[in-house]
Amino acid sequence: MSFNSKYHHSAVQLQEEQVIIEAAKTNPEQFAPLYDKYYKQIFGYLYQRMDCKDTAFDLTAQVFLKALTNINRYEYKGVPFASWLYRIAHSELMQMFRDKKNKRAVNADIGDLRHICEEVEEFYLEEYIPVLKKAIAELDGDDLQLVEMRFFEKRPFKEIGEILNITENNAKVRMYRVLERLKKAIVAK
Repeated sequence: MSFNSKYHHSAVQLQEEQVIIEAAKTNPEQFAPLYDKYYKQIFGYLYQRMDCKDTAFDLTAQVFLKALTNINRYEYKGVPFASWLYRIAHSELMQMFRDKKNKRAVNADIGDLRHICEEVEEFYLEEYIPVLKKAIAELDGDDLQLVEMRFFEKRPFKEIGEILNITENNAKVRMYRVLERLKKAIVAK
């Protein structure tokens, strides 16, 4: 599985980002480069999970406002600053779903679903797509989040663990269990 470089940073990039974060802790105006770098990613993450673009814009603004007001609480953990932003975004998104009782949207393309078939060691067949889509849509919020981050966003387990506030190993175990359930749904077809 190839990973998207926009979610991954070299050690040098992480150090450079840390300098910006420390500057933002002392001067809020220094937060702008972080906002500019991650706005599209956070917006895309939120919009992919809902059907309303205006709500995604509002929620994205709320995420960055919370990040800016809480920047002094941020602690570097060896992953990009984006992981912290995604954790805030996830929290805000789940709160919105609880408050408004909205149904969560799932947006995936055929390529993403093909990767899932390969991961569960099933040959990809076009007839699996509706079964897989239905099985994914029936996952609970945490499991769905895991599938989205791993297969649709191509994130490594370390970053998934950081976003979900679990260990990397726990993320792997949970993903394995989700894949087993998806495999059962495909095989049962």
